[in-house]
Amino acid sequence: MTTPSIEELARELEALRFDRFDLDVAWRLGCLVREMAEAEALPVRIELSVGETVLFATALPGTSPDNADWIRRKRNAVMRFHRSSLALRLECEAKGTTLGARFGLDERDFVASGGGVPIATEATGVIGAAVVSGLPDVEDHRLMIRAMMMLIEEQRGAASSA
Repeated sequence: MTTPSIEELARELEALRFDRFDLDVAWRLGCLVREMAEAEALPVRIELSVGETVLFATALPGTSPDNADWIRRKRNAVMRFHRSSLALRLECEAKGTTLGARFGLDERDFVASGGGVPIATEATGVIGAAVVSGLPDVEDHRLMIRAMMMLIEEQRGAASSA
């Protein structure tokens, strides 16, 4: 799987804005990601949060407690920078540095590794993080993006037909 460019990730981030994001949307998104992962027998852990509140969390067979820590660190990075954790990795690599060295962050609490994506709404901007852990980081990222885009397109379709 090819790694997207920083520019592609920036465009992707602009497109990832929900019309609304509430408990029902969180549940639907979490279930959709889980169904997609189950269909491919992917060993992933999934977590959706708004602020400090976890709205959805699940783990599929093949995951370990280590995935929970990766999720925590990816979520922290997303919430600190309001960008995907994959974009942060690519930016650090381009500058030949790490989050820890560049921003003075403890790498036990922040990681620049794909799989963490900001949850944003049109009205408010970034409100939370959607995170997957268990696959190579680009695959973690793409799994979450596919599900988020499906729901965003569904919301837009429902709004245009109303």
